Order: sequence, then C-alpha cells, then structure tokens
Amino acid sequence: MVKAKKHLGQHFLTDQNIARKIVDSMPIEVVNLLEVGARTGVLTKYLLQNPQYKLSIMDVDEESIAYLKHQYPEADDYIIQGDFLKTDLSAIFSEEFSVIGNFPYNISSQIFFKILDHRNQIGSAVGMIQKEVAERIVSPPGSKVYGILSVLLQAFFHIDYLFNVSANVFSPPPKVKSAVIRLRRNDVKELPCNENLFFRLVKQSFNQRRKTLRNSLKSYLQDESLKRHEIFSKRPEQLTVDNFVAIAKLLS
Repeated sequence: MVKAKKHLGQHFLTDQNIARKIVDSMPIEVVNLLEVGARTGVLTKYLLQNPQYKLSIMDVDEESIAYLKHQYPEADDYIIQGDFLKTDLSAIFSEEFSVIGNFPYNISSQIFFKILDHRNQIGSAVGMIQKEVAERIVSPPGSKVYGILSVLLQAFFHIDYLFNVSANVFSPPPKVKSAVIRLRRNDVKELPCNENLFFRLVKQSFNQRRKTLRNSLKSYLQDESLKRHEIFSKRPEQLTVDNFVAIAKLLS
C-alpha cells in the first residue's frame, strides 16, 4: 500500500468535519477549481463528491502524489505534481478558476501574492492558514497588524474571516493557531491609477512602517508642493486602499 509521507514540520488535518466545513465554504458558483497542497487528500475526498467541479489537484511532493493517485484513481488525470508558486496557472486554466487548500503556513503569504498576480483570473479562494496571517489579511486601517497583504488583497477581493481551527484536530498538533478565510473577487477590474506604482508604494511604505510617508516615500517626493501635502504626514497603517490609490494618482 502507498502511504502518505509525513514530513518533518508538517501537521495534517485529521478532523473530517473541519475538512467538510472548509470545502463547503467555497462559493456555490465555482466550477473550475484548483486544490493546492493536497497532501493526504483530506479535502480532496469531499471535493471529488461535488460533480460540478472541474477539479485539478496539486502537490509538490512526489510521495504525496503517488498516494493521491493510489487513493483516488478516478482523479488520476487531474493530479499534478508541481509547485504552486512556480506553476504557470494560465496553462492549467484558460478561464476563471478558484483556489482551495490547507496552505503550507511557511509560504501562505507567497501563495496570496501569487493569487494577486492572477487576480483577474481567480474568482475566489478558500484557505486554512495561520491565524496570525488571517488576522493580518482582514485587519482594517489603524490596526497594528494592518500591512501590505491587507491593502493589496482588500483592493481586489472581498475577504471573510470564516472560523478558527483548534490545534487538536491536527496530527501532530501545531504550536500556532489556525483559521480559514475566503476571498471573493470584487468588481474592481483595475484600479483608477497606475497599478504597478500602487503596488510599489504600498510595499515601500509598509517596509518602513514606523516612518511617515514623507520619509518612507521621499524618493518620489522631489516636488516641494507634494512634500507639503497633508497625506504624507501619515503613517501607512492609517491609510485606506482609496488613500493609496489617491497617492498613486498624485505621484504618477
């Protein structure tokens, strides 16, 4: 029998009720769906029970892939060995698709940046991640944890903090807390500013979050009249998505 490999540092979800709850959190209109980091197939089992899904199942680990193919032979053609962060997702899906998974906690932020890169093709995403990261993503302006991912994801997605997940439903139990969030693409097809500049401004300002924008963005503020603008006296955590859009317009 093929066995799933239990890698050092990995924690496997064992509670079937939680697995079903995660799967049931996917918006009902989803058709094309990519499961990321399928591992032992705890979500896969329930995803395969929904006939409306055109499902692709991805994992980077060779032994996990062998286990999944053995356990779910009916899905053999849809099981992909690959690194989500390095995979050309447009080669898998030519239309809109959604993403679901128990995301590896050490790369969950990178997964969301990848989702941002494909924001005009990804309609929704449901992921179990570290609670600390989930709280950061949904946090509003003014929060101490409000940051780069908060602004960028909230610019393009409606975000729901769905539920917490106890450490006791994993084997072995992790030392960190977990939570499940859902992203749904909003109606913003493109921001009313230079989007590349918007991304750069958000990242640069939060990389120096203790400074006011007048200091963190000084390379953009050569014009003396811009330096005197009130908005640049603020720190990044005080600004909304719309504020960052306004700054991108000012600096274009």
